Amino acid sequence: MKKLALVIGSLCMAASIAHAAQPLVDVEWVKENIGKPDVVFLDVRGGIAGKSKTDYLRAHIPGAVYTDYLKDGWRSKDATGTPGQLSPLPKLEALIGGLGIDNNSHVVIVPQGGKAVDVGTATRIYWTFKVLGHDNVSLLNGGMLAYTKDMDEKTKKPVNPLEKGAAKVAAKTFKADLQEDMLLSKDDVIAAQKAGTLVVDHRPNNQFLGINKHGKAKRSGTIPGAVNLPENWLTQNGGGSFREKSSLEKLYQASNVSTDVEQINFCNTGHWASLGWFASHEIMGNKGAKLYDGSMLEWAADSSLPMEQQVKLD
Repeated sequence: MKKLALVIGSLCMAASIAHAAQPLVDVEWVKENIGKPDVVFLDVRGGIAGKSKTDYLRAHIPGAVYTDYLKDGWRSKDATGTPGQLSPLPKLEALIGGLGIDNNSHVVIVPQGGKAVDVGTATRIYWTFKVLGHDNVSLLNGGMLAYTKDMDEKTKKPVNPLEKGAAKVAAKTFKADLQEDMLLSKDDVIAAQKAGTLVVDHRPNNQFLGINKHGKAKRSGTIPGAVNLPENWLTQNGGGSFREKSSLEKLYQASNVSTDVEQINFCNTGHWASLGWFASHEIMGNKGAKLYDGSMLEWAADSSLPMEQQVKLD
């Protein structure tokens, strides 16, 4: 019996590994998996990409469901009033279940794929699923632009299948399994900083230097000792496709960002930083990489915390 149990256990483990979701999928994978009942394509084109639900209704991957990143409650203000934070679990469970996603679904997030900033919508939602304990999630590299790139020479229309209108969604039950070790508080960052943990600022260089700042940030500059690696460096020409792993490794080396040590990724609200976390944790396999959700809006609001401003103009 013990031997049989071991065999069954090994087979189950092998099946689990075989079906483990890859962080990035390509257009060919998407075409092969359209219509599969356990695969949910989550179209996240919205305001950040200069798009809206209207674009989804005009054409989307067959069966894809739509969510508005900015309006549906993926992020919200926390108890201190800091915007853009992880929403309460009951709210996220209801949101995700309402999209027809349950704990057995393989979620494939589909951004517009035009610029790094809109890919950040996908990586932030991807991170949210991981925080909620749902590992069966992927991101379409290149987004809808990659999916609709190939055109029929005669009709001048995309060759890959598209669907109009809103997909019919049957609400399901989604239960979160909060991964608390993925969440960082301000105090966690303070302690990590004192311990010499690598802190990576994924904001534009002008904000890192303190020349400009987010409209809601109380102070200019960065967390002392932080290294700057702007989010739009992580994608090819700042577009909608991530750089290859080997290219990212060269980029990180050139930016003095180690890929094999504990690392805290931050920006203003945890949006840009999610690209950095995704590149480090998911593509390059640095399991010591974490995202600081509060980021600069929380840090700069606490006047007792130090800031480093390399360029002071006022």
